[in-house]
This record gives sequence, C-alpha cells and structure tokens, in this order.
Amino acid sequence: MSARTRLTTIVTLASLLASTAVTGATECGGDLGAFLQGVKAEAVSNGASPDAADRALAGAAIDQKVLARDRAQGVFKQTFLEFSKRTVSQARLDIGRKKMREFADVFARAERDYGVPPGVITAFWAMETDFGAVQGDFNTRNALVTLSHDCRRPELFRPQLLNLITMVEHGDLDPSTNTGAWAGEIGQVQMLPKDIVAYGIDGDGDGHVNVKKSSPDAILTAARFIQSLGWRAGEPWIQEVTLPENLPWEKTGLEGGMTAGDWFALGVKPRDGNTASAALPVGLVLPQGRKGPAFLTYPNFSVYLEWNKSFIYTTSAAYFATRLMGAEPYQKGNPEPGLSDTEMKALQTRLQALGHEVGEIDGILGAGTRVAIQKEQQRLGIPADGWATPALLNAL
Repeated sequence: MSARTRLTTIVTLASLLASTAVTGATECGGDLGAFLQGVKAEAVSNGASPDAADRALAGAAIDQKVLARDRAQGVFKQTFLEFSKRTVSQARLDIGRKKMREFADVFARAERDYGVPPGVITAFWAMETDFGAVQGDFNTRNALVTLSHDCRRPELFRPQLLNLITMVEHGDLDPSTNTGAWAGEIGQVQMLPKDIVAYGIDGDGDGHVNVKKSSPDAILTAARFIQSLGWRAGEPWIQEVTLPENLPWEKTGLEGGMTAGDWFALGVKPRDGNTASAALPVGLVLPQGRKGPAFLTYPNFSVYLEWNKSFIYTTSAAYFATRLMGAEPYQKGNPEPGLSDTEMKALQTRLQALGHEVGEIDGILGAGTRVAIQKEQQRLGIPADGWATPALLNAL
C-alpha cells in the first residue's frame, strides 16, 4: 500500500484544475530546467544551502512510469475477509513477533516516549513493505520532481520535494540512488519526506535518520509520527465483539454516537472479555454486515484512517496489530454474499438517484455508500447494517 490514501485522496477540485503558481512566481509545468531553478530558489529561501539544492536536483528527470501510475491508480474492492486473510497471514505474524523480540528495546522506547504499542508499529511495517523487503524501486527524487512538475496535484508534492532537499542537506538521503514508492514514500514504513523531516528519530545513534536501511530509525520515526496523528497512549484501537440477534443496527458504523458501555449494555460482548474501556466513545463496525466479523473501534482508530482512508485497509491493519499483541483470530461468521463490481456501481447509481451522496460511482463500498445503504435499509424495514447485498439491490 505504498501510495497511501492520506496523500492521494485529499485532492480538491482546485487541485485537479491546478495549472498556476504554487508558490509566488513559480509555476508547475513548462521547461524542466526553469522549473528546477524555481524549486531551488524556494528551497534556498526556506533556509537550504544552494549546494544542497544543487546536489538534490542534479540529474533530475521526469519519470513517465510515475505519471502512468498516478493516472491509473487502482481502486480497493476486496472485502475485509479477502484482504485480511491475505495480509494478516501466519507467516507475517510469525515474522512480526520475531521482529518485536529482536527490537524489543527499540519498541519499549517507542512506547515509553510516544505511547504507541509494538504491535501497532509492526503491523504497519508488515503491511507497507513486508518488514522492509519491498520498499519500491522508483527513484524518489525523480518521482517527486515528476509529480511536482505535473500540474495535476503540484501543491501536494512540491512540499515533499522541498523536504527531500532538506534530507539531502542532512546527509540522510542520496538523491541519485534512493528508491521508494512511485508517490515519494520512503523506507520500511513508507513515509513521505515532509513527515520524515518533521518526526524523524535517529534510533541507532549514527547521527542520521535512515528509515530505509535502519529498522530502529524506522520504528521510532513511525511511532513519533503516529503520536502526531493523535494517538492516545494506553487506550485500545479496535476490539472484536460478538453480537446478539437484535440491535439498533442504524447506530452501527464509525459515527454511531455510542460508548462501548452502551453497546455492552445491549448485549455486545468483547471476545477478550475486557470491558475496562466502557466509557470511551466507539463505533461498532461490521465490515461485511451483521453476520460477519464485528469490531468496536475506539478513538485511536481515527489514527488508522489518517494513515490510510481505505476502511478495509485500516480495519485489517488495526486487527493485525491486535493479533500481534495476543488477540485470537476473528470469527468469520457467515456473511451474506456481497455485490460484484457491476452490481455495486448499479447500487450506487440507484442510491444517488434517491438523493444520497455516495461520491464517485466507483464500485467501492466506502463510507458514503455505507451510510446511504443504512438509510435505505431503515426505510425498507430491514436491519440497517450497511452491507450491500443482492436483496438490497433488488429491493431498490
């Protein structure tokens, strides 16, 4: 998941139409040499040395493969059971636990200083790069030059390019050899240059922050970044539960307005038996409806959504972290069959025609579509669990 949604889904209409100045008199597009001179001037005005800017930008080129990837981003259409089965494998769990033992002192420091448990960091480490094994093979400088020069979203990528110059000046990155994801993410947990500069920690004491080659640097930098996203130390993030037959299903979802204790009082039971966080606000999320796995999502779950906007990715990553910390495998249940891509698009089209805001007709069961489904399920007098089924499509 190298090109994370926290970067690629915050595009506004203005950014899609952007073709004018990003900062001052510097514009996207046009002659590459002139563009790079503008980047250098801005970097120097921000405090970088001219030499660092020259070293960072020397030999920079447009990478057509980056543009192709940017134009052809795939959409996330696997179900939770499909995706989590693939990503939360026994092999990854075994390797993750081994890594947690190998770097126990580093993880202890991460939790002491930033409040982030080992399993949370390790799950991201696994899902982003398989513990550093697959970090991407795009030249980072060229990727960021390409996306900054391109006029589709320059305001998102130009700050990353400027921060790459800062990393070069600090001696933390070789612009000619450093590789990563097509959208500029670097290292074992795939972080963007701006975040590395802001939250980077030298975990191995060599005087540099190298999140690509140093696991201690990557672990501690990730922990500090996660803390910056609002992580609340000592609190859970997700908890598997079992459900009674009848609930106010319309209250399920990320924004149900209930506390954990409210759900416990209605017969929702944590599988681990832990009810110590009853006072915290939660969502009751049903990735594949009321007959599939069920989880309470606590305030810390919002950090996962900051990391990646995909509900399936974030739920899987949060579940993965609980497994690394000792939780049992989830109960699969027996969810009702979902919809094909064509059927989901047809459902979204019908929901939109009924006045619901579902966003783009993309075949993805995202937050807007789930809310619209719940409203229609309520209207039809069926359990409003937000799961898209053939029966619902036929009823509409």
